[in-house]
Amino acid sequence: MSYSNTTRPRSAPAGVRAAEPASRALGLVCAAAIATSLLIMVAAGLLRSSWMPPAITLPASGPPWELGLHVSTKIIVVAVWAAGFLAGGGVAAGLLAVRRRLPVPMRVIVLCAVLAAAVLTFVPPTGSTDLLDYAIYGHIASIGRSPYVMTPNQYRLLFHLHNGVPFDWARAPSVYGPLATAEQLVAARLGGASLAAATFLLKLVNTAGFAAVALVADYALRTEPARRARAHLLWTANPLLIWNMIAAGHVNVLAAALGLAGLLIADRWAVRSERLLAGAAAGVGVGAAVSIKADYLVFAVALAWVLRRRPRQLVAVAGGAALVIIPGYVVAGAPAVKVLASRATGGLGNGFYGTVLLHLGLSLHYAEPIAALLLVPVAVLVVAKLPIAADDRPTIRVALALSVTWLVLWPNQFAWYSVMIMCVLVFYPESRLDWIAVGWLTAITIADMPGIGFGRAALTLGPALNVVQRQIGQRVTPPVMLAAAVALVVLCLTGAWNMRKADRAVLTSNCHHGFASVGLVDVRAGRDAATV
Repeated sequence: MSYSNTTRPRSAPAGVRAAEPASRALGLVCAAAIATSLLIMVAAGLLRSSWMPPAITLPASGPPWELGLHVSTKIIVVAVWAAGFLAGGGVAAGLLAVRRRLPVPMRVIVLCAVLAAAVLTFVPPTGSTDLLDYAIYGHIASIGRSPYVMTPNQYRLLFHLHNGVPFDWARAPSVYGPLATAEQLVAARLGGASLAAATFLLKLVNTAGFAAVALVADYALRTEPARRARAHLLWTANPLLIWNMIAAGHVNVLAAALGLAGLLIADRWAVRSERLLAGAAAGVGVGAAVSIKADYLVFAVALAWVLRRRPRQLVAVAGGAALVIIPGYVVAGAPAVKVLASRATGGLGNGFYGTVLLHLGLSLHYAEPIAALLLVPVAVLVVAKLPIAADDRPTIRVALALSVTWLVLWPNQFAWYSVMIMCVLVFYPESRLDWIAVGWLTAITIADMPGIGFGRAALTLGPALNVVQRQIGQRVTPPVMLAAAVALVVLCLTGAWNMRKADRAVLTSNCHHGFASVGLVDVRAGRDAATV
């Protein structure tokens, strides 16, 4: 699995340059930055009670565990910010090394990532308070009440809780789908009265989903060392994802894993055969993702677009999705349906729209209408212009195009939403789109760090660090998000994706960019390393 040449310089793997001392530097920088970032994140998790509200009552026996040590909040917060910069820089250095076919010690990097993910699974929620809300929603469901009606604060008052209830979303009912609520209910019942035990069980499921994507990517790309290494840098060993999905425990990773399964099933069978069972299975996967987070309707749209000329398969997909979605919402009732139109608002000051509108002296209420006007034409442009790969996976490609468009253009975003892009990006060849995804993820993750919530940030961080956090969120991150959106459009208009000819399909005369019909791609691309 290693894309490395640190032990035998004269026998490098295919496509890797012989390792001169200077050529090893980039790979070593990558490994050092990622390992240091992961070490800081693990330390922050083990020391959670020192710096992160709210206080949590841990079980008398069994996980989650932490160290009973006290370290200054300021030290940990600054270290966590440094970890964010190191993580983004380390992943970027690794991608650059892979692009140049320079050696990268992938075995060491992946081992560090696996160990860090394992430890962060067994510590209390770190980097976000959302997982505690999940646990409370599960407990609300376990007492026969609806988490789409009852809020965490009402639950706290009902049971006189003093620990474990976050401040930010205390008065907000659940905005997650019925399948997420079912998972939370099971975790609450298995964990008993302990909120902490429920968060651990939810983390276990997230880690399993994260690992499943890593293993599938590793297997799918096993014959291509460079693409395999890139996939692990973008996913398995990406500290930014490990922080958001494992340490913080956001449910998005489970939705991404299930949605990805549906897309891969569609690409492997549904788009190339008449087997309706394959279409139904793809629908079940994507439908399950939508039943966790409604945002994954993006994957459903991608699947419908690719199968638009195969009506029988499209009906099978719809049937499979309905089999998962409809019963859940019937059980959850009307309040669960209402949350489909009530996404969490705010995010990073309405993204780059907030900065632009404030400079123009306009109301922030214009952010969503402007984004809605831009979304469809830009999505059509990206679907049309995103290059078709030699090993084309059409639903993966269209899902990637729609996901990245939605993520960079819609104003209300958080770092963990990026898992929707990353899970499909690993199955698409390397291009300049990698830099857009990694840059966006790095900037918004650092802006969300340390993850203690905005309502109590000033009390926890103190005046100086609170000012730093606000400056990052209001002055640093929005320009990066705007640059990502502009760069995406520029790449579409110029075609300067910088994709290798070996990875890019040769289109027949019947094909036209992203609107090509399945089966009309000549994959006999040359295997040279030139770029186009």
